[in-house]
Amino acid sequence: MNILVINSGSSSLKYQLYNMTDESVLAKGLVERIGMDSSILNHKPTGKAEVTEVSEILEHNTAIRKVLACLTDKEHGVIESIKEIDAVGHRVVHGGEFFKASALVDADAKTKIRQLFDLAPLHNPAAMMGITASEVNMPGVPQVVVFDTAFHQTMPEKAYMYAIPRVLYNKYKVRRYGAHGTSHDFVSKAAAEYLERPLEDLKIITCHIGNGGSVTAVQGGVSVDTSMGMTPLEGLMMGTRSGDLDPAIVPYVMNKEELSVGEVNSMLNKHSGLLAISGVSSDMRDIIEGMEKGEPNSTLAFEMYEYRLRKYIGSYTAAMNGVDAIVFTAGVGENASLLREKLLNNLTFLGIELDAEANKVRSGDPRRISTVDSKVQVLVVPTNEELVIARDTHRIVQGING
Repeated sequence: MNILVINSGSSSLKYQLYNMTDESVLAKGLVERIGMDSSILNHKPTGKAEVTEVSEILEHNTAIRKVLACLTDKEHGVIESIKEIDAVGHRVVHGGEFFKASALVDADAKTKIRQLFDLAPLHNPAAMMGITASEVNMPGVPQVVVFDTAFHQTMPEKAYMYAIPRVLYNKYKVRRYGAHGTSHDFVSKAAAEYLERPLEDLKIITCHIGNGGSVTAVQGGVSVDTSMGMTPLEGLMMGTRSGDLDPAIVPYVMNKEELSVGEVNSMLNKHSGLLAISGVSSDMRDIIEGMEKGEPNSTLAFEMYEYRLRKYIGSYTAAMNGVDAIVFTAGVGENASLLREKLLNNLTFLGIELDAEANKVRSGDPRRISTVDSKVQVLVVPTNEELVIARDTHRIVQGING
């Protein structure tokens, strides 16, 4: 079975085509600048030359059509016909309380995704554009939606409720939902497999840290708490997001600066975090470079980032009454060895013993960066959210086909 995995953004579309016989990637690519006359399609077929095309792509329907043309191209394609695509899996950020697991796309699923537009205004409408474009270009091909929030639907009420009037939950479902669920799910299972221990016996803290970031407490294989909230703004300090802050700051600053709701929302989501503190960049690589040059603002940004991450790890250790393993993943988690070193050397009270040399090694495979005898095992596990989407799509489509 060949499965096309699609991740639709408002002006971009990522894709991977999987052969589920051996879970190999036949091709992958990215369409950028959708809606502009200089859109870029970068197509990477496995075992063949990479292709880049610049053209006008005004909407997602055209983007999907061009992707399918690349996949079936005589020279750069990997399949002969669109008919060889057996199913499509879509990443959808917000499933609310409707979706506790991945689901087949039908009229009811589409209605519910639309009802959640207010909770994920940047992401869910874009996902619907991808779903609609796939229906137009691949009529009759089953589609599956996989949600970032679904993994966290196991959180107990004490973890997901806010201490605000309950009417706001009853009427508008104001609560914590989390994000990056497919990643936290994938790396926690991979960690248990690497350690050769049953997942149900483990207490794992997974740190998905990239430009966005979240930490999850995974106990017995299920999410019991996570740092992101109703939206991805809550929790860790991130590339351009503020993370946790006193909510009274919002009306205070709005009043002092005469800001609109939209302006303060933009400030907290796009102009805060590492970018705001360093004054240089939202990229951890630039922050570390600046810190090594002695730039005080970069140093402060790094120290704040590490400190807040450390506090979440400590709090989730308390929440689970212990921790067996800590897992780092995503762009910063997998590559920022200095951050991991500083962080873990500040967590020695947990019995963590860092293997300094192993921590410096770069690899595309799961690896241990603590000593074998460390009381808490620490791993770096490359995430693979696309594979999770492909696997869920495969499972669900096989189920409807009997």
